[in-house]
Amino acid sequence: MRDLRLLPKAHLHVHLESTIRWETLAEIGAANGVAVPSRGDGGTPLAFDGFRQFADHNSLVRDCLRRPEDFRRIAVEFCEDEAAQGTAYAEVTFTAASHGERLGDLEMPLEAVLDGLAEGQAAHGVQCRVLLDHSRRRSVERARRTVELAARHPAVAGVGVAGEESHPLAPFAEVFAAAGDAGLHVVHHAGETCGAASVREAIGPGGAERLGHGIRVLDDAELVAEVRDRAIPLEVCPSSNVALGIAGSLAAHPLPRLRDAGLVVTLNTDIPSIAGTTLTQEYARVRDAFGYGDEVMAEFARASIAASFAPEETKARLTGRVDDWLAAPDA
Repeated sequence: MRDLRLLPKAHLHVHLESTIRWETLAEIGAANGVAVPSRGDGGTPLAFDGFRQFADHNSLVRDCLRRPEDFRRIAVEFCEDEAAQGTAYAEVTFTAASHGERLGDLEMPLEAVLDGLAEGQAAHGVQCRVLLDHSRRRSVERARRTVELAARHPAVAGVGVAGEESHPLAPFAEVFAAAGDAGLHVVHHAGETCGAASVREAIGPGGAERLGHGIRVLDDAELVAEVRDRAIPLEVCPSSNVALGIAGSLAAHPLPRLRDAGLVVTLNTDIPSIAGTTLTQEYARVRDAFGYGDEVMAEFARASIAASFAPEETKARLTGRVDDWLAAPDA
């Protein structure tokens, strides 16, 4: 089997706040006088009793980040860690408006992250763009500020909603229609904890071009056909789904059924520091759990590149590198 670290990959669904190295979080928390959340037992994946407990953990992580240097550091380290996994291109999700409101400076967190990504890209060779997310639980006005913030920064590729899917997306439809008019891509979390209705809402009035997770599309055969026919990519995150109790185990994950249904499947980590994974490990876990060969691994990598919002020349170059990886002698 070929070395998956050498497989050029696009990472499309990963939250910056959930990539922070535990030692970095401890140092930042100490510098800011903030208690950090528990790492768990020896750095093993954390377990949560439902999505709300997971969201509360994330709030503790976000609260540690106070200064421009905090945001800049985690962005630089994100690039370093992604490059080590063979990630050639990443679209990292960041909750900029939430940080900005918390700290009384809407621009600072995003600008510091963009500075860090620029530094990290120059040092480590991984291309990065940003997606700004907005919690479904928060106001339409904050969503509008998120879109306006994104539109002011060319390094921001797109926007979308995240968070508890029991809260409807419909109130934000007008805001995200305006985002599309402003040239921003739209990507929503849907079909993770809730069923087909959340997916329909995302790809209908929500205008989603990709689905963050989307695995519950399988609840409805007609919806599967629509998503397949429209070639809407799914950002599938198996280890995250297991960590949050959405799938009972990796072996029980519906990924093979998604692929067998002809859907566009990309592999991602979502919350790597929490799920105890990296992008290369995610590929390896899927390969081992379902017995996939290198051809299927290359298929996932090509799908991630094609589904990205990278320039076409970047897509062509990276796809060629995937073909080279597959053509090389295996180990």
